[in-house]
Amino acid sequence: MPEGGAPVAPRLLVQLARGFAVIGGSVLVAMMLMTVTSVVLRSTLGRPISGDFELVELGSAIVIFCFLPWCQIEGGNVTVDFFTTRAGPRLRGVLDAFGALVYLALAALLLWRAVPGAEEMKLYSEQTMILRIPVWYSFFVILPAMGLLVAVTAASVAGHLRRAFGRAEGRA
Repeated sequence: MPEGGAPVAPRLLVQLARGFAVIGGSVLVAMMLMTVTSVVLRSTLGRPISGDFELVELGSAIVIFCFLPWCQIEGGNVTVDFFTTRAGPRLRGVLDAFGALVYLALAALLLWRAVPGAEEMKLYSEQTMILRIPVWYSFFVILPAMGLLVAVTAASVAGHLRRAFGRAEGRA
């Protein structure tokens, strides 16, 4: 949870972000188990799991986008607080809101361009080389995760501003 206690996003967004993080964690564990199995098969039988690197590539994209909303809620993004260690809570809140606003613009830009990117991948039937998995399938998870990131980041901008100006949850 970000500095100061209360989350900077509404409970529903927190629960959705947690759910996507669980999905991401499950995919990550599955990738790990598959990789270990592939390495064992390669070393013992000389036959790894066919297309294992393709599955790791697609899984990695899913994992990353599933973790981003939770990272924003937890305040886990990299910050440079060297210059703000002596700043008061209001200035830190305003700077946190500004950082979240920049991140919101970036997340919205990524989402805006990912939608036509997924459509083009489907239109041109882009597939992985060995397993022939349509690449656009991964966007069934990635696009909602990106949409959630935009929503969480917008909520965190508002939450940081509320916190900076004393209108945090429970105070009038």
